[in-house]
Amino acid sequence: MSTESSTSGMLDPQMLAVVKRQRWQDFFFHKITMSFSLLVLLALAGIIVSLLINAWPAFAKFGLPFIWTVEWDIINQEFGAAIAIFGTLVSSAIALVIAVPLAFGIALFLTETCPVWLRRPLGTAIELLAAVPSIIYGMFGLFVFAPLFAEYGQPALQSTLGQMPLIGPLFGGAMNGIGLLAAGLILAFMILPFIAAVMRDVFEIVPPILRESAYGVGCTTWEVVRYVVLPYTQTGVIGGIMLGLGRALGETMAVTFVIGNSQRLIASFFAPGTSIASTLANEFAEADDFHLSTLFALGFLLFVITFFVLAAAKLLIIRTERAKGSKT
Repeated sequence: MSTESSTSGMLDPQMLAVVKRQRWQDFFFHKITMSFSLLVLLALAGIIVSLLINAWPAFAKFGLPFIWTVEWDIINQEFGAAIAIFGTLVSSAIALVIAVPLAFGIALFLTETCPVWLRRPLGTAIELLAAVPSIIYGMFGLFVFAPLFAEYGQPALQSTLGQMPLIGPLFGGAMNGIGLLAAGLILAFMILPFIAAVMRDVFEIVPPILRESAYGVGCTTWEVVRYVVLPYTQTGVIGGIMLGLGRALGETMAVTFVIGNSQRLIASFFAPGTSIASTLANEFAEADDFHLSTLFALGFLLFVITFFVLAAAKLLIIRTERAKGSKT
C-alpha cells in the first residue's frame, strides 16, 4: 500500500504539469488563430476605408447620381459609373449562362459516366486550365477568338437570333469580333474550370451507398443526379457558381483585351463596351487627382457589387438549408 501511494503521489505532479501545459497550449493556439481571423477582418476594413477615403471627392461632387449617370468625359471632368457597371454585370451574366451548364455537364460526366481510366487525365486537365493566367486568355481572345468570332460566330448569331422579335436588336450592329458578347465568352472560358472543379469535388463526396440505393430501386443516372446528388450537394454547387461569378466580376486583363473599351451604352451584345475592371486598367496610370478619385469610386462600387452578390448567395444557401430541414 505504501508503494502504491508513493507511486500515485509521484505521478500526480507529472499529470498536473501535463494538464497545465496543455491548457497553456490551447490558450495560445486559440489566441493565435483568433488573431489570424481578426487580421483578415482588419485587412478587409482597411481596404474599404482606403477606397472610401480616396473615392470621397467623387462621391461628394456627384452623389448617388454617379451610379446611374452614363457620361464619362475626362476633359470636362464629368463622370458616371452606369456604363462600367452595365458592362460588368452583362459580361458576367453572359459568362454564367454559358459556363454553368457546361461545368455541370463536365462534373456530371467525370463523376457518373466517365470511364475510370479517363477520369484522372480529364480532371487534371480541368485543374490546369484553372491555373492559366488571365492575360493568356485575353491574348487568345484578341488574336485568335475575335477574328474567328467575327467571321463565323457573329454572322450566324445575327442571321438567327438577330431576326427574332424582342431579342433581335441584341445581336445587331457591326461584327468586328469584340464587344460585350466576346468578353462574356472569354470570361466563360475562364470561370468554367473553377466551377467544374468545385462541382466535381462536391459530387464526389456523395456517399456511394446513396447512389447504389437509388440505382438499386431502378433509378436512371439522371434521376440519381436530380434526386440524390444535387439535393445532397446543393450548397457546394451554389458556392462553386458564386466562386466563378466573383472571378468574372473582378476579371481585368482578359476583359480589357476583348470588350472594346468604349464608354458608350448601346443595346447590342456586339457593341464595344467597358467594365469597371477594364476602366481601371486603362485609365489608372494617366489619371489626375479628381479622375483618380472617380476610379477609386468605381473600385468601391465593384467591391459593393461583389459583397451584395456574395451576401445574396449566402442567404440563398441559408434558405435552401432551412427548406431542406423543414421537409425532413
